[in-house]
Amino acid sequence: MSGRVMARSGPPEERPSRQINIVLRNSEPPVVSQSVPDSEAHPTAKVMPQNSLFTDLQKELDGLVGLDHIKELMYEIFALLQIASMRSEAGLLSGAQVFHMVFKGNPGTGKTTVARLVAKFFQKMGVLSKGHLIEVERADLVGEYIGHTAQKTRDLVKKAMGGILFVDEAYSLARGGEKDFGKEAIDTLVKAMEDSKNQFILILAGYCDEMDFFLNTNPGLPSRFPIVMEFPDYTIDQLIQIAEGMAKERDYILMPQAIVKLKQHLLREKMEGEHVFSNARHVRNVIERSIRHQAVRILNQYSGGSPGKLELMTIRTEDLKLDK
Repeated sequence: MSGRVMARSGPPEERPSRQINIVLRNSEPPVVSQSVPDSEAHPTAKVMPQNSLFTDLQKELDGLVGLDHIKELMYEIFALLQIASMRSEAGLLSGAQVFHMVFKGNPGTGKTTVARLVAKFFQKMGVLSKGHLIEVERADLVGEYIGHTAQKTRDLVKKAMGGILFVDEAYSLARGGEKDFGKEAIDTLVKAMEDSKNQFILILAGYCDEMDFFLNTNPGLPSRFPIVMEFPDYTIDQLIQIAEGMAKERDYILMPQAIVKLKQHLLREKMEGEHVFSNARHVRNVIERSIRHQAVRILNQYSGGSPGKLELMTIRTEDLKLDK
């Protein structure tokens, strides 16, 4: 069942209400095919929609490393909305769906990037009127005195109307206990979800274990978030692919020897790092630092002349200063 949307199994009394667990398996490289699946040879295969509303989004998703299976979730939502429209036209019941989500994963695994794409997708599908993303953290929600938190949180919800309110490190709202103002922020968000149904989408994001603890602090929370997506760490090969993509976006290229050095560095960081590995965020910092070092090297090397275009583009081994 690799890469598929899986409903949590178990006895009815233990099953969260309408909860979906999405596992994005980064270990599998993305596969792009232009052929139409043979439904007889592959009974479970899906024919991807030809509607431009979806194919435009799919092109953006294809440009992301390690998130190929999220296309299946997007396709299911697309199909759900399309069929809901057909049911309404046929005079059948078609209740509004709730799309509040929980994103679980380490830093740099693509949570914010996917949230932006989700916002754009829902706007194109008519679920959200604006499709913008408001990204906040505890400091933006929690005030300094009684009543201040509720007002700050309501103001941010108001800004997010028609789009997505993305709360990063959401578990921090529950760390202070009953007397902490973070609980007031949670209560205000829950009330906004009830009072403003289908007017905005709330996405809570953070580390896996911490988010599980956070959701368990309030028995009513899990059932309010029907979609839970887990973002695993990138593999080393995927991180190298991300690094090459980041360099290419900036009109740089990594020499083969530099790629080998970077791969060795990433292996050490993932295995021996003192802190939680920040995945693509760490790679971005390495690439940006190497670009600065390359600038210094070229300026010193060509103080009396001008380097060629290829030299201006090339990141060499000596530009990757990876010592801690």
